[in-house]
Amino acid sequence: MEGAKPPCRLLLVVPLVFLFLLLPLFPRLAHSGWTVKELPGYSGELPFTLETGYVSVGEVEFFYYFVESESNPWSDPLLFYMNGGPGCSGLNGIFYQIGPLRFNITDYDGGLPTLIYDSNSWTKMANIIFIDAPVGAGFSYATTASGYGSSDTLTTAQLHTFLLKWLRDHPRFQRNPLFIGSDAYAGIITPMLVQMIMQGNKDGLTPYLRITGYVLSCPHTDTTLETNAKIPYAHRMALISDSLYKAAKTSCNDDYANPTTAACEEDLTAIYQCIELINKQMVIEPVCALLSPETNKALQLAASRQEQRRRSLRQFNQDFLLSLPEPNDYWCKNFEYLLLDVWGNYPSVQDALHIRPGTVPEFYRCNITLDYTVDVNNVLEYHKNLTDSGLQVLVASGDHDMIIPHNGIEKWTASFNLSIDSDWRPWYIDGQVAGYTRKYVEHGYRLTYATVKGAGYSPMEYKRDWCYNMFERWIHYYPL
Repeated sequence: MEGAKPPCRLLLVVPLVFLFLLLPLFPRLAHSGWTVKELPGYSGELPFTLETGYVSVGEVEFFYYFVESESNPWSDPLLFYMNGGPGCSGLNGIFYQIGPLRFNITDYDGGLPTLIYDSNSWTKMANIIFIDAPVGAGFSYATTASGYGSSDTLTTAQLHTFLLKWLRDHPRFQRNPLFIGSDAYAGIITPMLVQMIMQGNKDGLTPYLRITGYVLSCPHTDTTLETNAKIPYAHRMALISDSLYKAAKTSCNDDYANPTTAACEEDLTAIYQCIELINKQMVIEPVCALLSPETNKALQLAASRQEQRRRSLRQFNQDFLLSLPEPNDYWCKNFEYLLLDVWGNYPSVQDALHIRPGTVPEFYRCNITLDYTVDVNNVLEYHKNLTDSGLQVLVASGDHDMIIPHNGIEKWTASFNLSIDSDWRPWYIDGQVAGYTRKYVEHGYRLTYATVKGAGYSPMEYKRDWCYNMFERWIHYYPL
């Protein structure tokens, strides 16, 4: 009888040993991402926690890059950040705007670009999900041909589903305050997504998304308002004369987006001749072209898209899409963008990021060949509806940006007739004026508007350190 006991104890030990061997696999089983410790071009291990992965939303496989907060990831806010275009990769946000890496521009002489850690990263105080969206941007792809068709409203719904699924896979972040952040064209998506999140919470969708606020950088909000803001802005910047501005103001009756008279058309033609060679992204810099190693096939594909799609993306505001280079273009700031196209197409880079082989034939920083339909041109009502939500909102604008002029943003933020908590005043960094700000407060809703002095489109790309300082104050409820 005594001899029968050891095998019984052995049966108990074996499962425990087996369980112990499986423990290292449990974190991977909890969600679908991969931890990336090293990246080609960066020397040594990354000094922050990076996870990449895919989230399936219907026929679309959305690729994301998640950087944990470098302070306290368990309690710091979770920021879901979308880039514009539409069609720009989340890597654009990481390398050029708010992320912890940037390219070494000074020493680049060809080959694999090298990477530098940037301490002015919003990940110092927030967990950030960067996403390749809409489908076809970056490394996101569809499993069927029809899955590549997208629009403003469809992308909004898909991103809502993405967030729900991502947080189900990452339950430890479900209690963190959630903020939605966006740049440029993605500003049209942001308030729609925030409203959808709040409605989903009311409808009992799980997990509950603890939406706390949103951040807008040079946001596309109202096509007509933005078009009308360009002419006064050009006048303020001395790009058109007083007499020409006054003539257009009279003949167009302040409506430059929808000219109805021959006199208005004539005045607008004269104005556009004055500003056509101005860099709309940064009015005091030379005109930049989009330098990108696009293949002839990609260029032909872009040219052959349906006329309706081309009108929808370009006619409402052609400045959202950067033009292709011409022979006499300056070799200027946009050279930096080329490095991301080069870096992202290295096989070693895609291996390190865990890109599924064969899913994206060629990576582009901003894919201009999307099958995308613009079906929303004005989201002011969404913003207005959210003024009863008690959310915290930050709207930032570069004062040298003529794509989304600051005077247009000031007009729509003032149109809600909210109570002014602090009126127009300078905000400072190291004793110097960094821009100007105004804050509105109404029933717990707080909207902070700020210009960034000397910045263009997008402000983080021109004044990364100042924008870091602005976000740090705002996210901690300090005044600018």
